[in-house]
Amino acid sequence: MDSSTAAQRKLVLKISVSLDGFVSGPNGEVDWVFKTIGGNDSADWILNTLRGAGTHIMGSRAYTDMAAFWPFSDSPIAVPMNDIPKVIFSRTGIENGTQGDRTGRPGVTPTAAVLQSWAAPTVASGDLREEILRLKQQPGNYILAHGGARFAQSLAASGLIDEYRLVIHPAILGHGQALFAEVPRPADLRLISATSFHSGIVAAVYEPA
Repeated sequence: MDSSTAAQRKLVLKISVSLDGFVSGPNGEVDWVFKTIGGNDSADWILNTLRGAGTHIMGSRAYTDMAAFWPFSDSPIAVPMNDIPKVIFSRTGIENGTQGDRTGRPGVTPTAAVLQSWAAPTVASGDLREEILRLKQQPGNYILAHGGARFAQSLAASGLIDEYRLVIHPAILGHGQALFAEVPRPADLRLISATSFHSGIVAAVYEPA
C-alpha cells in the first residue's frame, strides 16, 4: 500500500438491518427499526459512532427526512448530527428540508447555525465513485454514510466502503430492499467486533477481508 492510499480516510456505513438482511420494507418502510431501537446501551454505541465522524454523507431522501427532524430534536444524538459537516449526494440538487412537519416530535428551538448546517450542506452531484474518492482524500476523521436503502446499496456496490457498522434488529421482514442487492460479485468480510444490547439489537462491525 502506497503512502497516498494509507493517508486516505475511511468510508464507514452505519445502517439498520433486519435479521434477514433488509434495510427497509418493499416500499421503503422503516417502522420496524423504531420498535427495537430503544435502550441506553445501544444509544451510546450509536452516539460514539456519530461523534467519531468527520463528515456525514447521505442521499437526498434521507437528507429531507433528517433535515426536518434533527435541528428540532432534544436527543443527545442531535448534537453530532447537527454539528458535523454534511455532504448530500444528489444529481439534481436539494431543496431546503428544514421546514418539514414536526407535529408530535420532541422539539427545541434551533440556533441559526444549526439551521444553516442543514439548509446549506455541501452537495455532491457528480459520479458517486469519483465524489467518494475525492472525500477520502480530504483530511479529517472518517466519512460516515447514512441510508436510505438506494444510497446504501449504491455505496455497497461501489466497493469503496472500508467498514460496515450494521445495527442488526431482531425483526424478520420477509421481503424488502436488501443492502447487498446491487453488489456485482461475492465479497468476503472480516468481523471486527460484535456488541449485543438489552433491546435484542446486535451491532456488528465488519471490514473487507
